[in-house]
Amino acid sequence: STQSTWGIIKMLSNSIKKDLYKVVQRSFSSFWANVQQGPPDPIFGITDAFRKDSSSQKVNLGAGTYRDDNGKPFVLECVKKGQALSQQKYHDYEYLPVPGLAPFTDVSIRLAYGADSQAIKEKRVAALQALSGTGSLRLGAEFIRKFMPAGTPIYMPDQTWANHKNIFTSAGLQIKEYRYYQPKTRLLNLEGLLEDLNNLPERSVVLLHACAHNPTGVDPSQAEWRQIRDIIQKRNALVFFDMAYQGFTSGDTELDAYAVRLFADANIPILLAQSYAKNFGLYGMRVGCFSVVCQSEEEARRVQSQATIIARGIWSNPPVEGARIVESVLNDKELSQLWHKEVKIMADRVKTMRDQLVVNLRKSGSPHDWSHITKQIGMFAFTGLQPPQVETLARDHHIYFTKDGRISISGLNTKNIEYVAQCFDKVTRDAKI
Repeated sequence: STQSTWGIIKMLSNSIKKDLYKVVQRSFSSFWANVQQGPPDPIFGITDAFRKDSSSQKVNLGAGTYRDDNGKPFVLECVKKGQALSQQKYHDYEYLPVPGLAPFTDVSIRLAYGADSQAIKEKRVAALQALSGTGSLRLGAEFIRKFMPAGTPIYMPDQTWANHKNIFTSAGLQIKEYRYYQPKTRLLNLEGLLEDLNNLPERSVVLLHACAHNPTGVDPSQAEWRQIRDIIQKRNALVFFDMAYQGFTSGDTELDAYAVRLFADANIPILLAQSYAKNFGLYGMRVGCFSVVCQSEEEARRVQSQATIIARGIWSNPPVEGARIVESVLNDKELSQLWHKEVKIMADRVKTMRDQLVVNLRKSGSPHDWSHITKQIGMFAFTGLQPPQVETLARDHHIYFTKDGRISISGLNTKNIEYVAQCFDKVTRDAKI
């Protein structure tokens, strides 16, 4: 027995005790002996390396968080005022209902689909508060797995947010890809995209980035979105939109919601994941909304009930504070106007940094065409730099970003942009990108 084993060990010499202790400990702790060390997350690994770097010239272009021109986190004034207002309106921290804070989900779908949305007027939108974009996507993935035919895959772009694959495979879905990005031009592969979508089996599930495609920064034009809509409609496909950057992309919330509203107005079935991390700066509060555009009010009620059951088994009840802040801002005319102003300030600064990066690369005498950086949009840019060049920039110049060449534009500012451009020129001057 275990008791007698420990009794024998106590009677032995200290050195023998230690050896036997290890043996016994292993025998009683072997449940996870087959668990292998997992790979580090590439983004958080970059942040860790940046923090450990003691250089005064270090630059972090890896993290997907907004920074002001001093490289500091930016807390929106509307968020501060919204938090104060929410504390006046809400006086406890009781559990929310499983679907979340109703004023928050109501204002979220209005922001996404438009105040004049026919689907909202007809009460055809089921909506639940979720844990930012990731939680919204996972909730949708679980819903697809449960209610679509067994083995239904999800089609996603050949370049997509790294966590997309983790989210959907963790829910048991198979991943398939369609062509999206053209490495030669560093722009949209429209011909490949349309061809692949046109060849989809009927009733497929397709993941689309609503705006500010991550990681490439390459978005379809409105005319191209209409072409995509027509094919999706013809293939009778279900679209899952990931919208993490509404307002942050162009500075115009209406413009950034163009694709979502285009598809909804065409009565195409939609799942939508919304996040308020980037456009409100509420990264750590995990504020998001998952919604489904249905064919009828009765269908929406059924979908809502089943999505609620799934959410109950994942996180049970969503957190209160972030949703209260967003609701308080968007449902207050003055604060909503301030938010629209502040999100445009963030979007405009990012656009200015794109322009200035290209200006400074030209000033450095770079022989390459960097115009793709200004043609792309949103927080990220696909530079075209290769892994060895990225490694050199980190090792020799203290500039950190992912090995695929994706940079976070918001990590640039007027104090470091000339240095970054000069270093980009150094590592690419005699090479192809």
